[in-house]
Amino acid sequence: MTKKSLPAAARLLLSSVAIAAALSSLSACAPLLIGGAMVGGTLMATDRRTSGAQVEDQAIELKALGRVKDVVADRGHVTTVSYNRMVLITGEVPTEADKATVEQAVARIEGVRSTVNELAVAGSASLTSRSNDTLLTSKVKASFVDARDVLSNAFKVVTERGTVYLLGRVTEREATRAAELARSVSGVQKVVRVFEIVSEAELAEITPKSGKEAAAK
Repeated sequence: MTKKSLPAAARLLLSSVAIAAALSSLSACAPLLIGGAMVGGTLMATDRRTSGAQVEDQAIELKALGRVKDVVADRGHVTTVSYNRMVLITGEVPTEADKATVEQAVARIEGVRSTVNELAVAGSASLTSRSNDTLLTSKVKASFVDARDVLSNAFKVVTERGTVYLLGRVTEREATRAAELARSVSGVQKVVRVFEIVSEAELAEITPKSGKEAAAK
């Protein structure tokens, strides 16, 4: 079987392994930003956030880890993802009070401009459930790559208990198409759009220009 004939999820897994192997051979001074924002500059260059916003988002996520630990300790399972300083909060906590306290703690972090609280008041998800969520995230990302009519790097995908959350700075056209693709993935129970919608004109402004396009201006 050739690499081209492999299913999308398998190709994505192979690519991840290849990237991990390549990164292990890089020197300490090689360009690498934790969390996938930059690998040799490629991903950062195609990200629709400014480089400053990308760094801020990573700082917010690191601070959120500490804040969440302070307020719920090991009584819940909470995940925070920041995109352009909008923070999506997912996972499970035991009470409504914990849910509100977590959101307040995250909202007070410097740089956070808004929060989307999707915490469930329930017992922590099982390891099997979390593993399934990881697999669904990979499948959704692979569906974006295979579709070719959406820019896969423009989207961040988070999955909790079978619900897929989609983040990114996208047009309404892109948002609709991405949600459609995510819903078509087997095992996805629900798709929640957490997008920052921009116009087609705004998209043209924030899309990185090629060297030739930049020189022509």
